[in-house]
Amino acid sequence: MLKIARISAVWLFTVPVLTAGCGGLLNDKVESEAAQQTAAQAIANQVFIKGGTFILGDVGRPNGSPYVTLTDFSRPTAEVSVDSYSISRYETTWGEMKVYYEALDRTLLYADDFIYKKYVKATDDPLSPNYYRKPARVPNYGEAEGYCAWLAEQTGLPFALPTEAQWEYAARSRGTNIPYATDSGTIEKDPYLRRPKEYVDPSIPPSGNTLMQSSVKFERRPVGSYPPNPIGLYDMTGNVAEWTRDWFQEDFYEHAPGNNPSGPAKPINPDKPQKTVRDWAGRGDHMAEAEPYLPEQVRI
Repeated sequence: MLKIARISAVWLFTVPVLTAGCGGLLNDKVESEAAQQTAAQAIANQVFIKGGTFILGDVGRPNGSPYVTLTDFSRPTAEVSVDSYSISRYETTWGEMKVYYEALDRTLLYADDFIYKKYVKATDDPLSPNYYRKPARVPNYGEAEGYCAWLAEQTGLPFALPTEAQWEYAARSRGTNIPYATDSGTIEKDPYLRRPKEYVDPSIPPSGNTLMQSSVKFERRPVGSYPPNPIGLYDMTGNVAEWTRDWFQEDFYEHAPGNNPSGPAKPINPDKPQKTVRDWAGRGDHMAEAEPYLPEQVRI
């Protein structure tokens, strides 16, 4: 299971919205102080990304060889353009998802599920894998989408998961030719999780500029532990993989529209729907099964 992707609010060419006072943007549907704070913080965390044209996919090294961190799905590349938008500077946290679950009375849906119940926790303990400032994971894609819809309802703004093109354009600091979305474009791995599991110590301060590790390990660093990329976005390389809005298609880059591309309108295989995720432990483009809401849940 993957964490929810960072959230993109697609406010096309409306920079003044980003600089307006947050208080006036919240509507009467906010039901609690925690929900109000979460909605306000979601707005404050947005970074405006001026649109432009770039090469989507593995642009490769100067000699033409591909970057080894990316997968076969990242070639052939495609020149595309994206309109201006805004995207969160941080990955969504356990604390933020907890507010969402509680606001919609969804926490109890997972209380007795031994697989999913660890995905709806948030604690004040910095040593816990569920520390409220660490990046959240969600039990299904429907909850990721639902959280975005909830934020949109609270703020009156069009919060949504980013398309793959929006995600990559922002990660590469408006499409620059770099292999990693770190402060330098290179990686200095934090060795934090590369030790026997019993010796992983969350009290050890972060080092390097990214955490790259097996996606099956549950422990992570709090969001913003490493330097941001040049346009101010944290953890675009490393920490956790991130959902995008796009349905996965192996040869998508060969058929991607030139303007504001997004994935297919429907899953390629309805019996096994897959969404595109990005930065799979630093390895770029990948897919993940997009399990919808559990049957007893009501979609917002």
